[in-house]
Amino acid sequence: MASPGFTFKQFHVAHDRCAMKVGTDGVLLGAWAPVAGARRILDIGSGTALVALMLAQRSAPESHIDAVEIDSAAAAQARENIASSPWPEKIHLHEGAIQTFDGGPFDLIVSNPPYFVNGQSFSDPARAQARHTGSLDQQDLLVACRRLLAPNGLVALVLPRMEGERLRDLAAQYDLHCVCNEVVITREGKEANRVLLLLSREFNQCKVGQIVIHSADGAYSDRYVQLASPFYLKM
Repeated sequence: MASPGFTFKQFHVAHDRCAMKVGTDGVLLGAWAPVAGARRILDIGSGTALVALMLAQRSAPESHIDAVEIDSAAAAQARENIASSPWPEKIHLHEGAIQTFDGGPFDLIVSNPPYFVNGQSFSDPARAQARHTGSLDQQDLLVACRRLLAPNGLVALVLPRMEGERLRDLAAQYDLHCVCNEVVITREGKEANRVLLLLSREFNQCKVGQIVIHSADGAYSDRYVQLASPFYLKM
């Protein structure tokens, strides 16, 4: 019997020992990040390995994914999720901080990074680490991306909209430029609350757009179905 978690069409993600559970942010990032031509992929703050597993499903058979996770309990569960998936040889889990990770260069770097600032509290210390920027602030993330990104590589991120705007503006200081900015609207008619960003070393005009998850009547939108249907069992 599968461990508590979330079962997708090709793999199961157990998350009972991880502070951050399977959620829409990770699913969006894993479905949206561009994998065409990416042979070396890095997942920063992998958590359950959800995004790494989604990218393993979508990417070319010869692609390799390095997943970095600082929390020991999450790293252990991620290893189990990877081992029980169809791609145990394609993903390598590294336990530790991205600030000291030595690897690369990578064609694609993805991250669903922490976004709460110090002062916001959680009863669970592991959840606090997973979501507080104290363990990985925006500057550290951008420094790591600049250090590890291949010359023609891309960085794909998902963040709350306000934090995403801050990171997008800060990224230029690290020679990383926004080439795609898509806001995420949970239900048609509501304000966007998330943003998907694509960064590049090359300066190009930034494409802007939006992804609506649910239409006004509650049904999944055509765009979200296009992104998520390769993964969700009931879609």
